[in-house]
Amino acid sequence: MNSFGIILGEPNSINAEILAKSIAHKKNALIIGSYELLKSQLAILKIKKRLKKIKYFEDIKRFERCLNVLDVPLKFNKPFSVDVKESSVYVNQCLTIGHNLCLKKKIKGMINCPINKKNFFNDKNLGVTEFLAKKNKVKNSEVMCIFNKRLSVVPLTTHIRVKEISKILKKDLLIKKIKTLNKYYFKYFNKKPRIGVLGLNPHNFELRKNSEELKIIKPAINILKKKYRINGPFSSDTIFLRDNLKKFDVIVGMYHDQVLTPFKALFGFDAVNITLGLPYIRMSPDHGIAEDKKKLNISNPKSLNRCIEIISDLIK
Repeated sequence: MNSFGIILGEPNSINAEILAKSIAHKKNALIIGSYELLKSQLAILKIKKRLKKIKYFEDIKRFERCLNVLDVPLKFNKPFSVDVKESSVYVNQCLTIGHNLCLKKKIKGMINCPINKKNFFNDKNLGVTEFLAKKNKVKNSEVMCIFNKRLSVVPLTTHIRVKEISKILKKDLLIKKIKTLNKYYFKYFNKKPRIGVLGLNPHNFELRKNSEELKIIKPAINILKKKYRINGPFSSDTIFLRDNLKKFDVIVGMYHDQVLTPFKALFGFDAVNITLGLPYIRMSPDHGIAEDKKKLNISNPKSLNRCIEIISDLIK
């Protein structure tokens, strides 16, 4: 079966809603999460959706046109107010089950619905990208790619404090990440990407002798140019102008908000987060848990649907 997993993710969120509104029931999607939680939340939201409870993966004979839920037990009193500690253990369990099923090739990849990073992660584990990179022993070569067919962005460093960026930024790290980006972009989308790399400082610090642009970024690009379609460093205040966007498939920034902020201004949530460099496909919708909207039944499944469409094409 060409199946994939969807991790139900943070309990106190819009995840049940976007999942029920998505096209997951039309695909071979295995929902990994609490059956009772999903059922209870949909009842509160007054969303009717047929669910099938699955105790063990081996019980699956075929995927029915409904939400097929591999049940991960979770203790809760109020469906949208799950205890933080319970939630943290539960999310870890769900991600680990998905990871193991992928490694055993029982599913061909997974999508995780949004997770509350504040509750689940600490200073050493700052996001699902880093969490799975550590589990797969590919730490520092994994790549967070926010993908849209018109343009994708990659932050070289991900969920770290701004003051730490220049300490982590190294020539070898940039080279390693670009190699991963090029390899997996071609693997997934059958295209060698045109890559634009940004500097770190305003106006690239005018390429002064002691700038990161001149000491680290430019030398790395010069090495990579021999093999890859890459240029830079470009100044981040002009690279996202409309005429410039036609020149690149991927823009690589030095930190998270440098590329994600303009990207979201351009495309909203018409994007998916893909981790490149893992031994399996991992995606997530490009938005958060929206806890303030969890009971309102107003959330849009567009980004989750993009994930489902892309992963379905990739595992054919």
